[in-house]
Amino acid sequence: MAVNKVMICGVNTAKLPLLSDEEKDALFERIDKGDMKAREEFINGNLRLVLSVIQRFGANNAECADDLFQVGCIGLIKALDNFDRSLQVKFSTYAVPMILGECRRYLRDNNAIRVSRSLRDIAYKAIYARDMLTKKFDREPTIEEISKEIDIPKEDIVNAMDAIATPMSLYEPVFQEGQDVLYLMDQVSDKKNKEDKWVDDISLDEAMKKLDDREYNIIKLRFFEGKTQTEVAEEIAISQAQVSRLEKNALKTMRNYLK
Repeated sequence: MAVNKVMICGVNTAKLPLLSDEEKDALFERIDKGDMKAREEFINGNLRLVLSVIQRFGANNAECADDLFQVGCIGLIKALDNFDRSLQVKFSTYAVPMILGECRRYLRDNNAIRVSRSLRDIAYKAIYARDMLTKKFDREPTIEEISKEIDIPKEDIVNAMDAIATPMSLYEPVFQEGQDVLYLMDQVSDKKNKEDKWVDDISLDEAMKKLDDREYNIIKLRFFEGKTQTEVAEEIAISQAQVSRLEKNALKTMRNYLK
């Protein structure tokens, strides 16, 4: 594939820099003070993130890879401009959905087959309602239940879902490193429900107290220290598969408490 070639947009991807967490923190301090050189250095140091995201789309020619890389860089810059360090979230965790969104928007807008905005709106309402009802009922909802939830005839919903090329679930994986998967739901937000408000409301500390010591440690390492499942496995001397299973159990326990 073109994305595996060394040169993309004239950039030698084999020589892209990789910043440590300490270097990122130091650059953030300088960026906050208006240091444009630090801003440029930070962007260049995160181009590998853009490269990893565009590989997801399987670009089959150099032109498409070049275009997606440029669009992905726009998403990276937007992520930097909007990133709130006070939320204690890794920059890569915040940036990946932004980069992915820019790429999806570019591919959608440049698709030869255009879908009307009204159909897209119906489809996305239906997708959101389906995921919300799945969580509520603990099962896949029927088309009649979705229709009732959003007050739209089921025929219109079916037509809209058929019309969009790539329907998106809130549980769709947006980034994967080995068995470490980041889902769209992990990053969904809106203007009415800010992430800091969500964190305040769900009593996260109380939910974590429901975990045993090993599960608590895994959640802390994974989501507060930003370690991969492989790194956690090495640190606590168990297999990655065990880490994955314990992590899923811990998250399920926390979700059940927070319902």
